[in-house]
Amino acid sequence: MDDQANKPHRKSKDKGKKSKDKSGPNVKAFAVSRPGRSQRQAARSHDAKEKRLHVPLVDRLPEEAPPIVVAVVGPPGVGKTTLIKSLIKRYSKQGLSSPTGPLTVVTSKRRRLTFLECPSDSLASMIDVAKIADIVLLMIDGNYGFEMETMEFLNALSASGMPGNVFGILTHLDLFKKISTLRQAKKRLKHRFWSELYQGAKLFYLSGVINGRYPDREIHNLSRFLSVMKNPRPLIWRNSHPYCLADRFLDITPPTEIEENPKCDRTIALYGYLRGTNFPAVGARVHVPGVGDLNVSSIEALPDPC
Repeated sequence: MDDQANKPHRKSKDKGKKSKDKSGPNVKAFAVSRPGRSQRQAARSHDAKEKRLHVPLVDRLPEEAPPIVVAVVGPPGVGKTTLIKSLIKRYSKQGLSSPTGPLTVVTSKRRRLTFLECPSDSLASMIDVAKIADIVLLMIDGNYGFEMETMEFLNALSASGMPGNVFGILTHLDLFKKISTLRQAKKRLKHRFWSELYQGAKLFYLSGVINGRYPDREIHNLSRFLSVMKNPRPLIWRNSHPYCLADRFLDITPPTEIEENPKCDRTIALYGYLRGTNFPAVGARVHVPGVGDLNVSSIEALPDPC
């Protein structure tokens, strides 16, 4: 047994196995099969990142920010007053028979909304509302489609500066008899609305009126969206110029002057929230739409009523 000669092992032909962890995967095996497609995807993702970048604006909002102006716009008979009454009922739990003027409601701890109905019979009023609106609720008759007043206001918006939050609301959807016809009308109006604004613009649907208001579930969805949405990015012109939406006005002209001369110059006190920058302390001149340029005798800061 001691003299047995065993056959020696053959030498290994490969010079030691390389560890995959050290060398890594084979580059040729894991190469991109479609380099053009990957290049387009990389360019698209890079463009999306670049679009999100913007020059930061100066935050001129005070500690207690003024209410956000919500303009309700649409042709006559589309349901603007009904929508405002429904939203006021949803936020304040109080019903209004005939809402007049700007109405301010508290929606959360840090947010207030001022609802303003835009007159549909005056192009000048549309231009004035387009200059100050932060959020626009564009009401469209779903049974009729886009009307002249809607297109006029969109042109006024694009000329004065398009705010970031313009939402469409379709009404009178209960007049459709068939579900298929309603579905086709929604699709057609949605694409038309997107072509006028941008792809993916938010569109809400309101059906029939119940007891003088829209259904609670539909108003709840709209009010919830208005309460939790981001603050709209201010326009540069508005952020660098002072302006004010007058909530109410008061004639403080002495009665004796009115008795002596009924056509005398009146002294008017305007109440509202200051937006943009500050007014100059002395010698301020303001432009009142429909009246002209006027001198401001004094400006006083009042405590916030709400």
